[in-house]
Amino acid sequence: METFLSRYRNLTALLLLIVGQLLLLAYQVKAREDVRLIRIWAVTAVTPMARAIEWVRGGTGGFFSGYVFLRNVQQENHQLREYSSQLKLKNQFLAAELATADRAKALLEFRSRIPSRTLPARVIGTGTGANSRVVYVDRGTADGVKRGMAAITSEGIVGKVVASYPTASLVQLITEQESVAGVISQKNKVRGILKGQGKNTCVVEYIQNEEKLEAGEWFFTSGADRIYPRGLPVGQVKMVREGRGGKEVTVEPSALRGGGIEEMLIVLDGVHGLLPEIETKPDTEISILPPPPGETSTQPAPSAVSEQGGQLQQTDADKIREKYKRLGESQGFEYGASPGRVADFNRPVPAAPPPPKPETVKPPEPAKQ
Repeated sequence: METFLSRYRNLTALLLLIVGQLLLLAYQVKAREDVRLIRIWAVTAVTPMARAIEWVRGGTGGFFSGYVFLRNVQQENHQLREYSSQLKLKNQFLAAELATADRAKALLEFRSRIPSRTLPARVIGTGTGANSRVVYVDRGTADGVKRGMAAITSEGIVGKVVASYPTASLVQLITEQESVAGVISQKNKVRGILKGQGKNTCVVEYIQNEEKLEAGEWFFTSGADRIYPRGLPVGQVKMVREGRGGKEVTVEPSALRGGGIEEMLIVLDGVHGLLPEIETKPDTEISILPPPPGETSTQPAPSAVSEQGGQLQQTDADKIREKYKRLGESQGFEYGASPGRVADFNRPVPAAPPPPKPETVKPPEPAKQ
């Protein structure tokens, strides 16, 4: 390099002067946009390198920022999942508390309606066997619970207390094989003995084939077992058919229909009640207009008039009342007006007086002229 510069020293100096002169001219000369040429040359030379550097910087920065943001998103997603799980647990807890409150309210209302003295109890444990039909409740001898007391709910009977401890009691469910209860049907008043089978259903025995019983009919406690007060619901008939020794009847206990049970009432002092009446509705409804203005209708309602002559229908009670009334009138006895005196009901009943004949109204005679 030194040999080349020493040999071409003059030429090298000339070239440097020319380049310097060009640079000075480029610095002084301006382009159309009033920009000096030297700046244009510098920008043109530096732009590719700056573009490459910016591309590398942007790609690297985007990668690291995306990685950091994705990591934050994963952390937020994990937090949202935990929060969602907590909300689900709280929702389940509140739903369970609401169901418990509803059951407790139903038990309190049922407790206020029945005449028996009861004690609310909560289930705290179940039997150890897979098919166990016994539960433990949080009431014992300290609360007045004794062996043989009935356990009920607003839906029906649950079972009876088979063992009582100071702070807890063992309740045998009505579906246990050794459980029995005296029952009576609501509609046809058929009596029988309810027995558990170790399943979700029970059977009713000692019902003759001649007795009338229908599927869907309700059974209530009869009080004959001296455990369950009379008038408590037991369940509906699911299946009934004639058998060799009597009817085969299957009943699903209404209190255990939903599976598990959480609360119940222990009957401390049972009082027998009445069977609820079956609600019946008329088959047809008749629309009757009011009488015209200024008139009072003395005719009976169409629903009370028979089709055989327009006479009022009489019930059996009305017929018996009419019979005793005729007996009293034939003996000169007035009910309620002769204390200490009783009519002779062994005498034959006098015949009913014939109905009065309707008066015939003669038409007016024409006036003579």
